[in-house]
Amino acid sequence: MTDSEGAAVPERLLITRTTTNDDICVVTLAGEVDLDGSAQLRDVLLSSLKDSRGTVVDLADVAFMDSSGINVFIATHQAAEAAGGWLRLAAPREPVRRVLQLVGVDALIACYPTVERALTG
Repeated sequence: MTDSEGAAVPERLLITRTTTNDDICVVTLAGEVDLDGSAQLRDVLLSSLKDSRGTVVDLADVAFMDSSGINVFIATHQAAEAAGGWLRLAAPREPVRRVLQLVGVDALIACYPTVERALTG
């Protein structure tokens, strides 16, 4: 199953959601995760919790992320745990990985080098 969520802010953040045969939602992001697109990202991630047993966020095509993205990931992680599911981050580029490490999100939310590794956890 594939759901294309479209652009949160045209040409800034593209959000695509797919569901694997194992009932895991993969949310692929491309562009910039900032305040302009964070509300739609939050909505997509929270709805993915209802539709799957776990969610992997593919960050391979994210060039920039600010604190609003961090806040969305933390809120989604907490909601996933409360619902008995999980959230995993995958394939962040160096600038995004650095932000995740600086604020300690990589210690709170499992972060994997590839989507494939995140899927198998």
